[in-house]
Amino acid sequence: MSSRPRRVGHLKTYTVGLASTLALAGVVAACGGSSDTSSQSSVKPAASTTGGAQLALVGYSTPKKAYDKLTAAFEQSSSGKGVSFSQSFGPSGSQSRAVATGQPADVVAFSTTPDVTRLVKGGIVSSSWDTVGSKGIPSDSVAVLVVRKGNPKHITGWDDLVKPGIDVITPNPSTSGSARWNILAGYGAQLKGGKTPAQALAYVKTLLTKNVSVQPASGSTALQTFTSGKGDVLISYESEAIAAEKAGDAVQYVIPKQTILIETPVAATAKAPAGAQAFVSWLFTPAAQTIWAQEGYRPVLPSVAKQYASKFPTPPELFTINALGGWTQVNSEFFAATNGSITKIEQAAGVPTASS
Repeated sequence: MSSRPRRVGHLKTYTVGLASTLALAGVVAACGGSSDTSSQSSVKPAASTTGGAQLALVGYSTPKKAYDKLTAAFEQSSSGKGVSFSQSFGPSGSQSRAVATGQPADVVAFSTTPDVTRLVKGGIVSSSWDTVGSKGIPSDSVAVLVVRKGNPKHITGWDDLVKPGIDVITPNPSTSGSARWNILAGYGAQLKGGKTPAQALAYVKTLLTKNVSVQPASGSTALQTFTSGKGDVLISYESEAIAAEKAGDAVQYVIPKQTILIETPVAATAKAPAGAQAFVSWLFTPAAQTIWAQEGYRPVLPSVAKQYASKFPTPPELFTINALGGWTQVNSEFFAATNGSITKIEQAAGVPTASS
């Protein structure tokens, strides 16, 4: 599977065979997908007047509001005529494993690439999923530090998170893709600051065992925990922080000097109706990219990214997952179920872990 080139700001490679894919939308067949009632779900009733397909969208928790708007807009577009959606949202790893073991899905939207490649190995998603749009990544974000309004603890960067008395909230990396991005952001920031890999891992160990007081199952649950009053700092997606501010929560956020570019994938499943692939391709159009930007996500289409450049400043020392060796190496080194370095830290601290 190819990996995306290193990208800073809106200077991104963008390729998509859109026309041929969208042409398929007019011949959408019926779909048998449905949402998983055990997940955090929101089911949208079919609004089609043409008897088209209902597509099952299974995603990670944080972009639910964005996908509510994206699916509604797609249904009103010419390529989405006759299509409706059922939706299931929850922790990315849990959602991916659910689809792998039988939960119906026509479109999957996860927090990390390995949650999609798990389905490639099972034949549920085609190995060519990352040839659509910006290599299958419809929007970006960055890891940020969400603090109380006025920043009473004077949080400015990663070093502040391991100071005595600072209570940090971040999700559980065994279930949440957001948690993995958060941990890798802190780890990579240490490397950017001149630390060795051993010193960077020691930083993460201190953070998780000394300063993180609770690890909710998902990024959205972690945000709810923080806005309800628990903790001094929440490590989160920039998009979540923007949404919390828009909702009127008494929070603000700090973009650390060193942070990671969060790239969250989307794919149609191999046996999904044609409308599923049409929807995935549509997510890379100017109309959809504008919705992403309005919902707090960094657009990957350069023309739209340029319009929102002032809203999404590029951190001075932004790095990608490839700077840490790519997801295959990172998953094996940090998050493997039996011997991953982060897994071992969590297990020693008594934090529940799940098989990957």
